[in-house]
Amino acid sequence: MPISDPRGGGEPSPGRAAVATPVHSRLTVLSGPSGVGKSTVIAELNRTCPGIWISVSVTTRRPRPGEVDGREYHFVDDDEFDRLVASDALLEWAQFAGNRYGTPRDPLNRKLEAGIACLLEIDLAGARQVRRAVPGARLVFLAPPSWDELVRRLTGRGTESAEVMDRRLAAARDELAAAGEFEVTLVNTSVQDVCRQLVALMKH
Repeated sequence: MPISDPRGGGEPSPGRAAVATPVHSRLTVLSGPSGVGKSTVIAELNRTCPGIWISVSVTTRRPRPGEVDGREYHFVDDDEFDRLVASDALLEWAQFAGNRYGTPRDPLNRKLEAGIACLLEIDLAGARQVRRAVPGARLVFLAPPSWDELVRRLTGRGTESAEVMDRRLAAARDELAAAGEFEVTLVNTSVQDVCRQLVALMKH
């Protein structure tokens, strides 16, 4: 399955609250524990900052209600994911909670070569792979206001079994402990504030 760019030429859609944001074409990686609000931040950036290109990951996970193939993720089966790994089509990939996730290499390279600011939203293992593969990448860690708030967000989803939830909580503790590996940490007390801070970082 070829991985296409669902954002086309980057023009804002009608009615979109677009913000003209001059940004630098350095690759930025946003990571953090599951449930911290990464997807919400990405959705807000998509809405307000069309000048930033946000990579869409490939995953073997089943779509959640409301998710659209090519928008939140490219949903593929295990055989297709194996093919992408074997053909070196992924910049990074990792397994989490029984599913695999990866970043398509070609769309990202095309955007960076065109001088477009690019943002990856990936987990800790993926961020570590990108740091090795792209030494100049800026790594940003998104942290929760507190551990209790993170637990509340994770358990409030109601989309996973108790076994999967236990794995997510255990992984979240490990991920929080790795915040020191990142260049910048942003605390997600407000999605709008995080987006403003992230865009400000990407201008330099």
